[in-house]
Amino acid sequence: MTQSVQSGAPPLSLTVLITNLGLDHRSGTTLYVRDLALELKRKGHVPIVYAKRLGAVSRDIANAGIMVTRNLRSIRKPPDVIHGHHWHVTDLALNRFPGVPAIYICHDHTAYVDGATFHPQIGRYFGVSQLCIDRLVREGVPPSRIRLLHNFVDTKRFAARDGLPTSPRRALVFSNYAHAGTHLPAVAAACRKTGLTLDVIGESSGNVVNNPESHLGQYDLVFAKAKAAMEAMATGAAVVLCDFSGVGPMVSSENYEVLKPWNFGRQALTAPLSAESVVRQIRRYDPLDAGHVCARLRADVGLDDAVERLCQVYTEVIADAPFQSVMGPGTPNLRRSSPRSAVYLGWLSIPRGIRNLLRPIPGYRAAKAHILKWVNNGNRDQV
Repeated sequence: MTQSVQSGAPPLSLTVLITNLGLDHRSGTTLYVRDLALELKRKGHVPIVYAKRLGAVSRDIANAGIMVTRNLRSIRKPPDVIHGHHWHVTDLALNRFPGVPAIYICHDHTAYVDGATFHPQIGRYFGVSQLCIDRLVREGVPPSRIRLLHNFVDTKRFAARDGLPTSPRRALVFSNYAHAGTHLPAVAAACRKTGLTLDVIGESSGNVVNNPESHLGQYDLVFAKAKAAMEAMATGAAVVLCDFSGVGPMVSSENYEVLKPWNFGRQALTAPLSAESVVRQIRRYDPLDAGHVCARLRADVGLDDAVERLCQVYTEVIADAPFQSVMGPGTPNLRRSSPRSAVYLGWLSIPRGIRNLLRPIPGYRAAKAHILKWVNNGNRDQV
């Protein structure tokens, strides 16, 4: 059974290079990087952030006095450790700084960019959910090198509300993927049936907010998954796990421990996308139990404790370096040279603003889905 990361003694000041493919819009990994970098600086460390695409989130980080760069050569001194997300930029950082130990975190069990990468400088691998751990194992990482690393919430930013009303009145879909072609129609129909007023926050709906922490406390019930669901729980809202892949349960004191290793994510979304499935969960609304869930989550996954644990991991991989590669002698990493890699990385190099202009074109979403399916199928075949 994979073990969770345990806390330990606080380390000395470290220079930590954090990689992420993009920082140009507000999503799970970009906000993870932002919160991690800000907390590392608050604790007296020196975070540096490297990404291929910069934008709204990179400005948040840079405004705090933290170096953010698209060019690894602008980093003159090697960091103490590399905290890697996304295999492509992690590989570039590892090759730029030979000998620097690293950790690698998988945040998504299907996304091509989150696939396993193999390098002798990587001392530990992590998954934020059991599905992510299973993916790393499936792609060739020995289970002994992998741990579960729970996601975190900045509980100072996402403050808890005083309490919920006896019956819910306002509901929110909190997802970058909510639109007329995904789960929004089912949730909207369920809210109409139960008399709830529904709002939507997220990229696909056209309502992007820079400060969701200022909005979540206005809603009694939130439909979300993964980190977004955790942020909603931290504010005290009752949360139904729901997104484009299905409907999950209302998070409760009873199922909390089961859902936590799943990162409150896709593994829990087992019911079909239908108004009936959503209505069943809305009717489980319990304001007192939502308060218990809020207190439990805030005690479990606060940013401060999570970064303390990460810093302990950094000191451990530094002390344990050098490492032996998880790949056998002469084993090629085929993902790097495949045509699928070229197509996908070429697509990602197109500025997001230009890609957004393509969205209204008829057939765009279907073509994109087809290409991504081809890329991901190739990834599974090769690794």
